[in-house]
Amino acid sequence: MGSGAKTKTMNCISPAVTVTTKSPQRHQFPETVAVKLGIALLNLGFLLLPGVVTPKPAVGAERLYISYGPLEFSVPVSALETYAKEGRVEAELTTYANYLDEKQLAQLRRFLTTRADITPVAVSQFLYSPQGEILLTRIGEVIQTKANQPGFYAIRAAMIQAAADPQGLTLLNVLKKFPTYGIQINSARGFEIVEQLTTQIRQTQVAIAAVQTQFAAEASTSTSVNFSQLSDLRQPGSVKWTKQTITLRDTRRGRNFPTDIYLPQLGGRTAPVIVISHGLGNDRTAFEYLAQHLASYGFAVAVPEHPGSNARRVAELITGLAREVSPPREFVDRPFDVKFLLDQLETSFRGQLNLQQVGVIGQSFGGYTALALAGAQLNFEKLQADCLNLEESLNVSLLLQCQALLLPPGQYQLQDQRIKAAIAINPVDSSLFGQEQLSQIKVPLMMVASSADTVTPAISEQLQPFTWLTTPNKYLVVMERATHFSTIQDTLSGTGVVPLPPQALGPDPAIAFGYMKALSLAFCKTYVANDSTYLPYLSSSYAQVLSEYLMPLNVVQSLTPSQLSGETNGSTPETTPSPDGSTPTPTPSPQP
Repeated sequence: MGSGAKTKTMNCISPAVTVTTKSPQRHQFPETVAVKLGIALLNLGFLLLPGVVTPKPAVGAERLYISYGPLEFSVPVSALETYAKEGRVEAELTTYANYLDEKQLAQLRRFLTTRADITPVAVSQFLYSPQGEILLTRIGEVIQTKANQPGFYAIRAAMIQAAADPQGLTLLNVLKKFPTYGIQINSARGFEIVEQLTTQIRQTQVAIAAVQTQFAAEASTSTSVNFSQLSDLRQPGSVKWTKQTITLRDTRRGRNFPTDIYLPQLGGRTAPVIVISHGLGNDRTAFEYLAQHLASYGFAVAVPEHPGSNARRVAELITGLAREVSPPREFVDRPFDVKFLLDQLETSFRGQLNLQQVGVIGQSFGGYTALALAGAQLNFEKLQADCLNLEESLNVSLLLQCQALLLPPGQYQLQDQRIKAAIAINPVDSSLFGQEQLSQIKVPLMMVASSADTVTPAISEQLQPFTWLTTPNKYLVVMERATHFSTIQDTLSGTGVVPLPPQALGPDPAIAFGYMKALSLAFCKTYVANDSTYLPYLSSSYAQVLSEYLMPLNVVQSLTPSQLSGETNGSTPETTPSPDGSTPTPTPSPQP
């Protein structure tokens, strides 16, 4: 463990800037708001197909009307409320309930009564944002007024009122606040969306099975290593470190941002550098555990806070000071923040840091940042094609990705040649880059996916993009049952404007933390510090040692599109063996 944090005033660019000694209030990304409201709205629409929710209001919907072909079912909101609160099926609900099995009925009751702890201000601000309006438009196709008009405005009003009600934002309360006497469910449209979801789930299951098969194949052919005789990379190292907080001022872009610097005490030797880029709506504390871990093994770790997409930005959105979750310019400013940071480190820490051998780690929007710095350029042609039918997509991350189309036209040079390796955790990338640009990355790359990620779906945002990579040193890490939020430090403390329910965090975030510590350390030691003794840890064999039942871990170095789609028909997946029959041997970056 390092010594206590220190603050510092730094003349990175005149005039001098005073370091802030207190971190801004932490908030969960509007991802969190989007996911919770989006899931709530989707559950409302989907569960209503076989039988969803609606309670009795003082002024609101009295009945739920569900069309099914030429037939129409009518369910009193009061009957749903009785079932939700007492578990009793009244006569008018009996026929409808017969369409559901016991498990589905229990699920219905749970969804009806599960409360989302979101303030009415937060709900209002998000639902009036462009991303919120896209979600409302989509759900409004299924949940309509009795006059068969889209439910866009009615849903928004009901959700804001429900959040302000003492009973809180539950599906049941939303239905009770619905501002028309009846709610019409467009079952035909709803079933289309359900079929899309079902197809996506099946494709993901096939893809994860392919990863598992490849994982087993690589483990069976890898060189046997007795890891019990080697160090546990999840445990902290022996190097002492200090922490400084500096504030950088880029006058050219009019951008000021704080950065935490973790400096290892190496007795005069220069330290390799790792930059960690946080996700949308987080801050520089989100991966503090990882920064401290890497510093304890001799890395200097720099963690900038991106002002256009951090926790403060979320607070501004909630209080009405910002209209957008994140300005389009943030797609350019984030990589430029890192470039500027490295320039300043070269000046201010001369002789202490090796800034020609730098690694970058990023999560979510930070994953995009890492990939851009590693060599992928924005692909506007791909974006334009994918964003034409944005309202038809179930990929929530496209709500963010398509904002890049609002950037002024031009060629943005986002790559930094000092970056010699990159780790992208749950990145948003499929449409921003596409195969054309991801294939341009030449540095070693680790892509991390979570099988239960509903924000950046694994199959579209990590698994398929991994097959597009052409760099010879690439690794795909898949954490089964993990979510988009499993690796973020704030998830354990429950802080934030929208605290996440336990099911949104995965079985145990501490397991994911351990995986990230071990694999990030092995990857950065191998490809940034050029220490080949850590190479054996970058294997399926070591992943088997690390893997825990609650959140199984898979690490593979090869995966093909045909494997992802299940076209191998159960045959042994392809591998690319070395001449001696072992798995491919990565080649560390050359010494500067």
